[in-house]
Amino acid sequence: MKTGEIEAHKAKNKAPEFHCYQVNRQIGLSDQSFLCFFEGLMRALSLFCACALCAGSAFAQQTAAATNAPAATPVAAVASPATPTPVAAVPVSLGPDASGKYLLREGEDVNLAFMDALSSKTSSEGDAVNLRLVDDLKVNGVVVAKAGSPAVGEVTKAEKNGMMGKAGQLNIRLDYVKTDSGKIRLRGTKGKEGANGTTGTVVLTVLFGPLGLIHHGSNVEIKKGQPIHAFVSDDIALLPAA
Repeated sequence: MKTGEIEAHKAKNKAPEFHCYQVNRQIGLSDQSFLCFFEGLMRALSLFCACALCAGSAFAQQTAAATNAPAATPVAAVASPATPTPVAAVPVSLGPDASGKYLLREGEDVNLAFMDALSSKTSSEGDAVNLRLVDDLKVNGVVVAKAGSPAVGEVTKAEKNGMMGKAGQLNIRLDYVKTDSGKIRLRGTKGKEGANGTTGTVVLTVLFGPLGLIHHGSNVEIKKGQPIHAFVSDDIALLPAA
C-alpha cells in the first residue's frame, strides 16, 4: 500500500476524542482547569448531601424523643394546713404542797343540813344559823373536811305572813364550814356573782322555796335536819382531816 493510502486509512479509523474533552475545547478551558472545576463541583455536591443527611437524622431523633417522652403529670397544689398555736395547759395540782396541804377548788359541792328549826315568823335579821356538813369533802381521795363539821350562816331577812294572804319570807346567808385547817367559805350558787364575785345568800320562800319547805299559815318553816346545797366560794389549802 502506498504512503498516501496508509495515512488516509489511519485518519479514517482514528478513535473519536472524549466528549468532555470536546466540551472542554468548545468552552475554551484547558484540561487542567476543567479537572479542578469538576472535582470542586463533586466535593460541593458530596458536602451538600452529607449536611442534608445529618440534618435529616437530627430531625428524626428529635421527633422520636418528643414522641417517646412521657407526658408531664400535673401536680395539684396542696395548701399546707395552718399549725395551731399550742395553748399552755394550766397545771392542776392534786397532790399536797410543800406544807402538806391539799387545794380545795372553788365551785365544789357542799351538802349541809340545818341543826335547828327556823321559821319566818320567829326569826329576826342577824340571827345565827347553825348547820353541819353532811358528806366528807375530799381532794384526790383525801378527806380535808369530815362529815359532821359545823357550818355557820346568818338570817339576812325575815318577814312573817301578813294581811291579804301575803306569804312570809326567810333569807339566809351561808358563811363557812369550820375545819381544823381553816374556814371553807361558802356561797349559795354554783357560779360567782355580784361585784365581789361571790354571794352566799339563799332566798327561802313559801311558793318558790328551793328546799320544798313546809309552810304553816303562809310562814316559812324549816325543820331540823332539812338539807340545803351550797358551794365552795374560794380556793383554799387544807391539811388532811385528823
